[in-house]
Amino acid sequence: MPRLFLIRHGEPAAEWGAPGGDAPLSPLGLAQAADAAARLRTLGVGAAITSPLKRCRETAAAFEMETGTVARVVDAVTEIPSPAVADRRAWLAEVMQSRWSALPALAGFRARLLDALSALREDTAVFSHFVAINAAVGAAEGRDEVLVFKPAHASITELALEDGRLRLVARGGETPTVNAL
Repeated sequence: MPRLFLIRHGEPAAEWGAPGGDAPLSPLGLAQAADAAARLRTLGVGAAITSPLKRCRETAAAFEMETGTVARVVDAVTEIPSPAVADRRAWLAEVMQSRWSALPALAGFRARLLDALSALREDTAVFSHFVAINAAVGAAEGRDEVLVFKPAHASITELALEDGRLRLVARGGETPTVNAL
């Protein structure tokens, strides 16, 4: 029974939706990544996958340095794709108040994510994003809401993969607001 450790990236140097888009980690984010890597090492995690975005790659890099493991880049665990809109934060706020079943344009994003997680065969660290982690936890709990909890930066949420189905073991730490995307 593989255990999956979903790690939200450390604090980025710029807010989600800011111009430039793919921000690196802030100094605090780098420290958060190092702390998460040390916790993961104590759990004996031997494999890792990461979103291709900088903030996840940099969070995964701390794990790579801590364990000598190389994280494989997997597009399916990336950030939720947003349409070309003037205000991405407003768009995301609306999405997070919705249900996956009411968002057919995002069905593929969620399905690819869940397929990628379900295909893992060993204990794996998964460096990903706020909404992607929510999608996985929601699926594990049988919930349709987009927002089921508010994972903090560099928090570690544990899932188990049993008979091809995700099961929530423990949610990671939460942030008090969703403004911290």
